[in-house]
Amino acid sequence: MSGPHNQDWVEDAKAEISAMGKEGLNHPSTKPVLIGAGIGAVAGALVLGGPLLGGLAGAGFALYQRIKK
Repeated sequence: MSGPHNQDWVEDAKAEISAMGKEGLNHPSTKPVLIGAGIGAVAGALVLGGPLLGGLAGAGFALYQRIKK
């Protein structure tokens, strides 16, 4: 699935991640994304896939929730 909406989401994600990297914990998206990563890591430890995969999935989901329109 591609198109203008998909490209906008990718650009928004890049901008959000860059801003989070520059501002650290002062950025409003950093804490929710870290919490999502933690929840995903715990969930990943309980099921197949492991905490690393679960943490990445949780962080990705939290980031998506922050930037979706």
